[in-house]
Amino acid sequence: MKYFNLALLAPLLIGVFLHAKTKPTPEFSWNKPPKKWTLKDLPDNLKHASFYSPSMKIKVGYYIYLPDVHDQNTKRYPVVYHLHGGRPGSEKKSISLTNEIDHAMKNRSIQPTIYVFPNGGPMSWYNYPQMKNGMAENILIQELIPHIDQTYRTIPTRKKRALQGFSQGGRGTTRIMFKHAHLFSSFAPGGSGYEPEKRIHDNQGVESVNVRFAKGYDAWSLAKDFADKKKNFEVKPLIWVGTQDFNYKYNLKYMDYLTKLKIPYEKLILPDVPHSAKTFYQKKGLEIMYFHDRNFGN
Repeated sequence: MKYFNLALLAPLLIGVFLHAKTKPTPEFSWNKPPKKWTLKDLPDNLKHASFYSPSMKIKVGYYIYLPDVHDQNTKRYPVVYHLHGGRPGSEKKSISLTNEIDHAMKNRSIQPTIYVFPNGGPMSWYNYPQMKNGMAENILIQELIPHIDQTYRTIPTRKKRALQGFSQGGRGTTRIMFKHAHLFSSFAPGGSGYEPEKRIHDNQGVESVNVRFAKGYDAWSLAKDFADKKKNFEVKPLIWVGTQDFNYKYNLKYMDYLTKLKIPYEKLILPDVPHSAKTFYQKKGLEIMYFHDRNFGN
């Protein structure tokens, strides 16, 4: 009978185990047209579209929800941009929220509104020049928003434009609202990762061993910069988070920080809700929609 040397086999077995447990890094693309099953059980007026990026010279995908009345008249409508969570980006990551949005719209709980679900790029909403085609914030601000205003019947003003996001998208919403307050009147960052943003702040732009952003390119530094300068535009976000969200405690710390900076905000905290935009929206998504609706006005 032959016996195997377990000491020699151990490294191989450990390697196989780790390979099985480690999730592969998702392949990134700026444009991911939907497969047949992607839009199953989602509203009919949600569709995928793309535009040509002059800076990157490639197509950039996004999903757009158009209210039923969009194609029935010539009126123009307010627009909400939702920034997805996770890294790298994909325009399909948050489209399940449109079920709650569609329900509210059909019940006339909120005014007819266009919702856009962009692709966050390889570093999810950061400008990251170290990476090819990594300038996601610029793509959103300089290319996607003008494209949406030119292609659909939006009301192309600050008053009628909102920004929200969850997790990485909440981080992106927070940074962008302080950098580009002139473009949006309503902001709602949810479940935001303010702990890594604080790490970037404390370490001169370093998020991790392999990731370094520009110094001051974080939610804490940008809030301080905004508080210190003359304000031409008000920023009063709605911060939404569940008590079972792993980002919950740092959301409380960030709210305390905004209070010290005298930056006003509203908060929506749900007991026992985990780190899930879908769960939050199923329970209290209408409150976030109401928030934007109030800021849009009549």
